[in-house]
Amino acid sequence: MKKIEAIIRLSRFESIRDALAEIDVNFFTLSEVKGFGLQRGEQLTYRGSVYDADYIARLQLDILAPTEKVDSIIQAITASGRTGKVGDGKIIVYDLERIVRIRTGEENESAI
Repeated sequence: MKKIEAIIRLSRFESIRDALAEIDVNFFTLSEVKGFGLQRGEQLTYRGSVYDADYIARLQLDILAPTEKVDSIIQAITASGRTGKVGDGKIIVYDLERIVRIRTGEENESAI
């Protein structure tokens, strides 16, 4: 069992969501995150005025998956999320020791 954490551009979310749905990944947790990186923040426009933001706004996807599905998930995210520019994001894969579904008590793969 693995946990895949992907930090992605907001503008690429819909294409990544659709790519994941094509490989039967229909459940994940989504969080709005802010960070700092090589991109050095973004310029925001509000009512005609341009403001520099010190942070980079991104989305974080947390996906729980069986080990054998990890490579296809990574491929789907990279293929649909890549723009070729600095700031496309990162994917981190963690080992999971145990997963428990609270409602039923199911564990590990049956709890996903």
